[in-house]
Amino acid sequence: MAHVEFTVFGKPAQMGSKRAFVRGNRAILTDDNSKQRKQWANAVSAAAAEAMNGAELFSGPVCVECVFMFSRPKSHFGTGRNAGVQKDSAPALHSQSPDLDKLVRCLLDAMSSIVYVDDRQVWQMEAQRQWTRRQAGAVVKVKHYER
Repeated sequence: MAHVEFTVFGKPAQMGSKRAFVRGNRAILTDDNSKQRKQWANAVSAAAAEAMNGAELFSGPVCVECVFMFSRPKSHFGTGRNAGVQKDSAPALHSQSPDLDKLVRCLLDAMSSIVYVDDRQVWQMEAQRQWTRRQAGAVVKVKHYER
C-alpha cells in the first residue's frame, strides 16, 4: 500500500451549487462560489502535485482522510482584556456551513489526474471539520491499495 500526505493552507471552499436557466434560446449554467472554489482547488492541486513529486498516479482503489481546519471567528473570543480568551459558549465542534460533503467534493475533484486517475476510485472516505487557532487549511492523506 502506497500513500501520500500533504497540507493545504487557505480557507477551504466548497463545491458550489449549480443552477441552470434558459435566457432566449440559450441555456445558462451558473456556479455559486466560483472564485473561492477555483482558488482553493488550485491550492489543493498544487500541494498534491508537490507531495506526489512526479510519482505515478494511483490507479487502484484509494482511501482518503482529510481534516478541514477553519479559523475561529472573533465572536468566539472575549473582548478587552479577554480578547485572546475563548468564550465558554464557543462551539467545540464545527457543525455549521460550509457543508462537509461539498468540501469533500471540491477536494476530491482537485486531486483527480494529480494523485489518482479519477475520484470514482475513492472507496473509503473519512472527513471532518475542526476549529483552529492556527492557519486555516486542510490535512489530507490518500492511501492507495494495489490491485
